Amino acid sequence: MRRAGRAIGLDVHRDFCEVAIAQDGEVRSAGRVDTTPAQLELFGSSLDPRDRVALEVSGSAWEVARILERHVARVIVVSPADTQIRQARAKTDRLDARTLARLLAAGELDGVFSPDERCRVMRRRLARREQLVRARSRSKNEIHAVLVRRLVGRPPVVDLFGVKGRRWLAGLELPLEESETIGACLRHVEFLDSEIAAVEHQIATQALHSPEIRRLMTVPGVNLICAATFMATVGEIGRFPTQRQLVGYLGLDPRVYQSGSAPATSGHISKQGSASARWALVEAAWSTVRQPGPQHAFYQRVRARRGHGIAIVASARKLACLFWFLLTRGEDYAHQQPSLTAKKLRLLQIRAGARTLKGTPTGVWATRQAMREGERRLAEQAESSYKRMVRDWQAATPKKAGASVTPGRASQKPSRGKVARQTTSP
Repeated sequence: MRRAGRAIGLDVHRDFCEVAIAQDGEVRSAGRVDTTPAQLELFGSSLDPRDRVALEVSGSAWEVARILERHVARVIVVSPADTQIRQARAKTDRLDARTLARLLAAGELDGVFSPDERCRVMRRRLARREQLVRARSRSKNEIHAVLVRRLVGRPPVVDLFGVKGRRWLAGLELPLEESETIGACLRHVEFLDSEIAAVEHQIATQALHSPEIRRLMTVPGVNLICAATFMATVGEIGRFPTQRQLVGYLGLDPRVYQSGSAPATSGHISKQGSASARWALVEAAWSTVRQPGPQHAFYQRVRARRGHGIAIVASARKLACLFWFLLTRGEDYAHQQPSLTAKKLRLLQIRAGARTLKGTPTGVWATRQAMREGERRLAEQAESSYKRMVRDWQAATPKKAGASVTPGRASQKPSRGKVARQTTSP
């Protein structure tokens, strides 16, 4: 009879990994392994090809998994929230490794999504861009703080860091130490601008070879960063059989609280998963609701009942559902504005290094503007059609007593401060 593989738990640290092995119902500690590529390779070669390894998500977890997955049947990277190790009464490296091995042997561990190399590269580039943008914002805010400290008042220009704004800053009469602060911050901003442009060039070059990113950019208001962040977070859209599972994965689903015979209430969104993906969708929703079309009508309808903040988050959730349909069906956005889409794709090519036509007379500016006006009128017609469909749907739907729309589920209808009540038993 063929022996089953062992279940091995690794508690990964910067300098070492604590090892535990579960076999034939027994769990034992197996010492430590240095967290170096050579020692991990040697440890992997000592394992059986039928073994399974489990480790928690950490900064080096993916590299450890990449080294070991060539030697064993499977490497599972799990979320710390799924192991309940943090809530244990006694927590040591040895006990953590033994807990991972025991849970793996019992089949109670589900691995998190493991991105492929292309998705992993995009994630790192987007994360580096986010860090650079935050550092640039800090430097700009420091300049604004100097102006506030010295009672300078509001700048007379729209862009303080443009050509006119920098000229105005250079002409200010400030103490020496404040002038030194502004000069240092401006040099830092210039350096960060060049670094951001370089990483955006890499992102755009990779996005040109992604039909999914180009498809998402057909939605008005969705730019390169939003589409790339969404695809880097989701990976393969086929992992989500329904759009509701995608919304839950992104943390845009509302929390529901219910206990005993008390009525069910719906609270804020769960905020599980990637915060950067939620941020990108909310930022894109701010742009899409300003464009004529069904998204604008949906935002207005929700804002009239729930207010602006909830309407923006609801628009971001609807945008995620729209992305799911576009990617699963392999179709571009039906209400796109072709000239706007062509402009975004052209800017994407230029950002990736294509030659610009600046200064070359083309004679198409007036024609392009006329096309844009015609497309906006078509989008307004689509928005009117959506509003008419919603009115017909609401008129045909019988009103129910209470807030429950479907049995056993909390409604999103109640206003702030009110409680959603179920009129049917779950």
